[in-house]
Amino acid sequence: MYSKHLTVGRLAMSVSREERFVGMEQGDKPSNSGSGDGSLDRLLPSVSTGLSPRKRTTSQCKSEPPLLRTSKRTIYTAGRPPWYNEHGTQSKEAFVIGLCGGSASGKTTVARKIIEALDVPWVVLLSMDSFYKVLSSEQQTRAASNDYNFDHPDAFDFDLLTHTLRKLKQGKSVKIPVYDFTTHGRQKDWKTVYGASVIIFEGIMAFTDKELLQLLDMKIFVDTDSDIRLVRRLRRDITERGRDIEGVIKQYNKFVKPAFEQYIEPTMRLADIVVPRGGGNMVAIDLIVQHVHSQLEERELSVRAALASAHQAQPLPQTLSVLESTPQVKGMHTIIRNKETSRDEFIFYSKRLMRLLIERALSFLPSQPHIVQTPQGEDYEGRAFHGKRITGVSILRAGETMEPALRAVCKDVRIGKILIQTNQDTGEPELHYLRLPKDISEDHVILMDCTVSTGAAAMMAVRVLLDHDVQEDKILLVSLLMAEMGVHSVAYAFPQVKIITTAVDKKVNDLFHIIPGIGNFGDRYFGTDAPPDWSDDEIDEPSY
Repeated sequence: MYSKHLTVGRLAMSVSREERFVGMEQGDKPSNSGSGDGSLDRLLPSVSTGLSPRKRTTSQCKSEPPLLRTSKRTIYTAGRPPWYNEHGTQSKEAFVIGLCGGSASGKTTVARKIIEALDVPWVVLLSMDSFYKVLSSEQQTRAASNDYNFDHPDAFDFDLLTHTLRKLKQGKSVKIPVYDFTTHGRQKDWKTVYGASVIIFEGIMAFTDKELLQLLDMKIFVDTDSDIRLVRRLRRDITERGRDIEGVIKQYNKFVKPAFEQYIEPTMRLADIVVPRGGGNMVAIDLIVQHVHSQLEERELSVRAALASAHQAQPLPQTLSVLESTPQVKGMHTIIRNKETSRDEFIFYSKRLMRLLIERALSFLPSQPHIVQTPQGEDYEGRAFHGKRITGVSILRAGETMEPALRAVCKDVRIGKILIQTNQDTGEPELHYLRLPKDISEDHVILMDCTVSTGAAAMMAVRVLLDHDVQEDKILLVSLLMAEMGVHSVAYAFPQVKIITTAVDKKVNDLFHIIPGIGNFGDRYFGTDAPPDWSDDEIDEPSY
């Protein structure tokens, strides 16, 4: 990236400025059933998914930061834009910043300053400390007496670290070990992390492995005076890790200082930028942030526009199954499509259609012959589900209305949720929140959304499931109403996903509304219709 590394701020005076955002906390997302606490901090938006009635609003002013301020903290509310193209394949990787430096040089402080100054959501801070190797009994004894060298390359599990960082850079869900510095071992529960636009990877040996270096888009070395690093290490190890002062000094002189001189300091020449004085050097941090912003702008994608012009002249795919249009089905559609239908009737007949739709979807799950004995003592040759589990995932908010129908026919079914909303400035779908059950990769997943217009939101939801290692042929997309455009978009990008709906409308208007359509399903169901003097053009469009 750079022919020579750049040292920033050696002659510059320290720059002080008001923090752009205050109170930003780690772990602000609702807990995932597959996650735990650890040294990997995912700074991403926490978004309420409560479905109480709310007023519809016009698009947010561009000058307003994507923040939700409370008395105790500031939370990002911006979503993650598409990281894949109209073909459903990932077309951009996360931007990875490598931070190297001696022990207690201020790497984590620099990382947090960069995160704060970037002003972007979906940033992951990955610490090399999570990837210490599991120690044997003999090594545990040496570690307890401060005679084990944690500052040597052999102390780290580089194979696991490289594999994890590569998957995270590719947009995949990963599990991170949680290292306990008191017991010198890994905790039982690992932390699950997914979805990063920017990854900041920091560690004392961040530049020592060739495979790791190839994954770094930007390399930064934090250069701090050795005396300052020693004082910081004493304070940290005594107060945070329960060590005594004699043990810390013994370990520093025997292992830490020699390791810095032999393994860490020589890697400074590999850095693109050298940052003296650590987190206090705002000149260097501003330079880093400007470069990262320029890289993110170059990687921006436009998916919805591509979907609107692709695959539309083709016949409907074989993976599509439309509920038979019986007089009953046609009659229910007549009621829910009628703009004069009351909310109670809209909910009642929508629920009837949802139940039929879910029952139809279940018929596509794999089954195998199964013989049971009847109360009369006779054998009955039937069938049983052939798979590990069935999991439902709803695309909020309208998709959540289909959960009761799924629960009514699938006992003890697990439910996940994904919140995808349209950015009113760009027109692109954005991922705001997800909560998926643990080990969903082994399940058959029924993905639920009430209406699918362009297919942009459905594609994003399918991509999220694939990133969590759900097999494509185990995903069933169910929707009350779809446009042909949405069917083509999903089927072209994900040809193994089964699509089940009660009806397919041919047209989508310039605002991407289904024609003749059903209106804004969520508004009609939850009673949050816009005031009568508002036109459809002035409110948030339906789910896509």
